Amino acid sequence: MTKEEFLIRLNEDEEYSPGWQAIDDAFEKLYPGQNPDHFGTIMTSRAIFGGDEYLDGFSVYSSPKGYKHLVSYGMTVLYGDEEAFGGEWNGWGYEMTMKLKEKDTESCMWAIDMMSNLARYTYKTGRFFEPNQYVKGSGTSLHIGTDSLITALLLVNDTEAEPQTSVYGKTEFIQLVGITESEIQAIIDDRNNIPRLIELMKADGNEDLVTDMSRNKSYL
Repeated sequence: MTKEEFLIRLNEDEEYSPGWQAIDDAFEKLYPGQNPDHFGTIMTSRAIFGGDEYLDGFSVYSSPKGYKHLVSYGMTVLYGDEEAFGGEWNGWGYEMTMKLKEKDTESCMWAIDMMSNLARYTYKTGRFFEPNQYVKGSGTSLHIGTDSLITALLLVNDTEAEPQTSVYGKTEFIQLVGITESEIQAIIDDRNNIPRLIELMKADGNEDLVTDMSRNKSYL
């Protein structure tokens, strides 16, 4: 699409949202025909209106493999934006995803809150996330108020959602993977333990790096 064609489309269609569509396209390939549970953030709470919420929403898909697949909307440019046209990367270049071994969406809401906090961190500090990074927690369960060995996050390329390219540039999907305190300490001590941990998790039957908050063993 040329810049001229883009501007025509922008003027003719108030709902034109190429960034949002890129996300939907990636997940339509994974879950054809599925209507996910979608949650939009309160309009007045969004940063553009003076609030402290930097994401516009989240979708939760049900994988036939038995887990919930979450994706954020808002780390990339979603709506009509002339200044964003023709970029190499769309916004921060990624949206966050997470796969949770849960049967219902309500059990995933804590993870949505966590993703909101991570987005707020990036927008306020300018520090974005990349695959093969980690986020160290406080040493307690990621799901506050619950008893779990999962205390930190490892970041990887989503094992299923493929990168998309829109008129705003490339969008990748960075998957948040819950790991234990023992595992995060091993990674801090030696970053070579990152590929080792991924290999061990996949070898144990977790090819898609699904976060199981009830996991009671560590691989490192």
